[in-house]
Amino acid sequence: MPLSALLPFHKVMPMRIDFYHLQKSTLDQVLPVLVEKVYTSGKRLLIKTALAERADYINTLLWTYKPDSWLPHGTQTDGFETEQPVFITAAEGNLNKAEMIMLTDGGTFEEIQSFERCLNLFNGHDEAAVQSARDLWKSVVHAGCEAYYWQQNDNGKWEMKASKVPEKE
Repeated sequence: MPLSALLPFHKVMPMRIDFYHLQKSTLDQVLPVLVEKVYTSGKRLLIKTALAERADYINTLLWTYKPDSWLPHGTQTDGFETEQPVFITAAEGNLNKAEMIMLTDGGTFEEIQSFERCLNLFNGHDEAAVQSARDLWKSVVHAGCEAYYWQQNDNGKWEMKASKVPEKE
């Protein structure tokens, strides 16, 4: 018997993963915009990188990408992980108790499965990054998650090119 039959008033939502195929814009251009959207939604965000140096770079980027912006965030160097609404790290775990995770260097389903939503940004000019995104897509679709693939058109506007939504029971 499915869990939904046992708990008829509790709707179980599948995890959502958005894949952003960076071809026209760079990570430096896209990441701050998405981080701002997550922050203004009231959700906490964990930005997962492969290297501590990359976390430091993104930390600086978020302080400097617009002269008039202020986006509260931090890294392990700053401390106060649990108080950071946006936390950037190369370490394992959900140190700021985030609902959402952003991958900047790929990842696995096991790394993201405890989050409500994942934003996977990958470099379309790097074949290894593209292959990593393909592998993650297969994993999340197989696990029954919602998956959306976004690509920029000639004007730089994001368009959904593919999606997989689990069928209702």
